[in-house]
Amino acid sequence: MKLALAIVTPEVNAAVPVALLSGVFAERLEKAARLGYDGVELMVLRPSELDVNDIRTQLSQWGLGVAAIASGAMYAVDKLTLLASDAEVSRQAVARLHAMIAFAAGLEAPYPSGTPLVTIGSFRGRLAWAGSAEARGKLVAILREAAEKAAQGGVRLVLEPLNRYETDILHTAEETLALIEEVGHSHLGLLLDTFHMNIEEASLYDCFRQAMVTGRLWHVHLGDSNRLPPGQGHIDFPGVVAVLNETGYQGYLSAELLSRPDPDAAAAATIQHMRRLFGVYAH
Repeated sequence: MKLALAIVTPEVNAAVPVALLSGVFAERLEKAARLGYDGVELMVLRPSELDVNDIRTQLSQWGLGVAAIASGAMYAVDKLTLLASDAEVSRQAVARLHAMIAFAAGLEAPYPSGTPLVTIGSFRGRLAWAGSAEARGKLVAILREAAEKAAQGGVRLVLEPLNRYETDILHTAEETLALIEEVGHSHLGLLLDTFHMNIEEASLYDCFRQAMVTGRLWHVHLGDSNRLPPGQGHIDFPGVVAVLNETGYQGYLSAELLSRPDPDAAAAATIQHMRRLFGVYAH
């Protein structure tokens, strides 16, 4: 297992609540490396505007891998969702998803499994916004097309269950795995976030075990019960790390949490807490 944290890429000029570290992009990479993180989760907004070669060079300079390419800024900043009520907004969101896939493929940065990941969480939107009985089928069709594009580029997509207050579709790992099965593509998998799971799952431990059995758990987000750094709420992170170690999870644990009291302090608190837990297990 490796540790990462979510940071925004250079074209993102607005605040994203769950992105960590302050400063320009180069400063954020330096801080991540000096804190001891293994990689970064890149929250992109307009991936087609990014200089892929420059980003790759900067990552290499600091010895950082890429945990995932994240879509959260697209929802937080540009209010784009795949299930938007406005057909044009939905079209733009789909186009942005395809651009993320192309960016992930072109980055050619070190990934944990050798395969780039693109995340889909709040970016999917809500069924109610799509305003029709066919909204779920629309999401399935969008994901199937995107997964095929991802496969062509050697990329994988990960779909994230969210708590009931943030979406009206896919709250649990079981529900999300069922939709992944419905899409029926080998390049679509699962992202589990401890903050959301704490709200929706009967057992964090059983949820991780069941997800690992499917072979579809490819990414994990870290956030305590209050969405602050691990150790500042009531989630049993020693137990979570133990289960992931027991089941053979080899991917990233990526901090995507509220930047309180500030983005740098939250990043430092997360790795200090998690490294102590990692010390108990093989890393």
